[in-house]
Amino acid sequence: MSHFVDLIRNKYKNEEVDIFVDMDGVIACYDVGKPYDFLNKRPLLTNINTLKELSNDSNIHLHILSICHTKEQIDEKNTWLDKYAPFFKDRVVISKDNDLSLNSGELKANYLKEFNTNNKIIMIDDDNSVIHLLRKEVEGIILYQDSELID
Repeated sequence: MSHFVDLIRNKYKNEEVDIFVDMDGVIACYDVGKPYDFLNKRPLLTNINTLKELSNDSNIHLHILSICHTKEQIDEKNTWLDKYAPFFKDRVVISKDNDLSLNSGELKANYLKEFNTNNKIIMIDDDNSVIHLLRKEVEGIILYQDSELID
């Protein structure tokens, strides 16, 4: 069992938890040279297996919260998830072409502020600018850097 699984299970064993996971850089390799080639991204198996273990816990609800540039890429990300991380049943992939004026962090913050739950909300992301923005914008959010998933 990984450190992260132990941490989450021990800290929130008596609480309902919604964990939102960014895709690119967290469960799929982010290749700077080919950032939009979603179908061929290498899966980060250590992180995927850690999250898969948590998906078995009845009080933990896993969600994908990812951003892409075009609506067509939403299907690519879902195809990738079907292949490498099908246990993510709740998927929110937001296309930037819905609102070009907002960056990834702002799109995620807007979604999380509207997410209606009494559960603890955790976000796992690899982008420090997104993490800092979410810390300021989303009240009560618990944030983890992707490196926390690796022992």
